[in-house]
Amino acid sequence: MAAADKTIHEHALAWHAEGRRLAIATVIETWGSAPQPVGSQLLIDEKGNFEGSVSGGCVEGEVIARAADVIATGKPQLLTFGVENEAAWQVGLACGGTIRIYLEPLR
Repeated sequence: MAAADKTIHEHALAWHAEGRRLAIATVIETWGSAPQPVGSQLLIDEKGNFEGSVSGGCVEGEVIARAADVIATGKPQLLTFGVENEAAWQVGLACGGTIRIYLEPLR
């Protein structure tokens, strides 16, 4: 299996074995037009390296930035992005939908 073929969970196990500190973001709810379905995941390490996708790129930069705080504090965050949310326009979510993402540390 090529590295690109690994699942998010396989990456998480490998990165954990390397001693990386991790967070995982999971799409828990969508409404309207959403770039990724419920259950999509993004794995992030303490240096901002990532695997997977929760938004097709439109809000992933914000999720990766928030992951640094989640990793540092150990406290999960619930993130919501939608067209009515000013932050969504700033990060490019103009698809007309709303996505809720649960971001949690992995230990």
